[in-house]
Amino acid sequence: MLRQLLSTTGWLERTAEFARALRGSTKEPGGLLLIGTPDEEPWHLAAHLDDESRLSGVPELTPTLVRWRPPPGAPPHLRIGLDRLAAARRGETLFVVAEEAAPVPLLERVEDARRTGAVILSLDGGDRELASLAHDTLSVPMGEGFVTFDGAQHLVSAAAGDPLIPRQGRGKPLAGGKGGRGLRERLARLLDSVSGPTAD
Repeated sequence: MLRQLLSTTGWLERTAEFARALRGSTKEPGGLLLIGTPDEEPWHLAAHLDDESRLSGVPELTPTLVRWRPPPGAPPHLRIGLDRLAAARRGETLFVVAEEAAPVPLLERVEDARRTGAVILSLDGGDRELASLAHDTLSVPMGEGFVTFDGAQHLVSAAAGDPLIPRQGRGKPLAGGKGGRGLRERLARLLDSVSGPTAD
């Protein structure tokens, strides 16, 4: 029933369009920089993008999680700090995930990364300042109804791994990836993992 409701809201189309920008903007593995706010890091989205990268065979989708205060004893992939943003360049993507209004230090770093040529994408709760800096944005206003901010992250990651989404802007769909599952099948898998499979 949820899949039927979403099919009439435009959310599947909106997330597919955003996913095209996500897949087309990053040109090499390690170039997708994912950052949240100082108070909330997008761990959940990072894990889903990592899974979709592996399942679809698109290494450019593997995110580099940039952290505000990485602990020194963390594994190498979990102690990447804000210095990585200063090194952002053309061919890389800074993907900002912020349900609440982005604080000024985050906006300043986003603006710097844009100046050095990085593509800026934002998944936000309707932050106009952040959206004004982004090349592409997907906003999930509070009280959207069918889709929560967390749900939108699921939809974006599933759409990004869809083999029908063009890779690196070449205008040509992938030939099925690993398993050849489309967005609707991935959404069904997501719903089953959240609510359990439908009983026969």
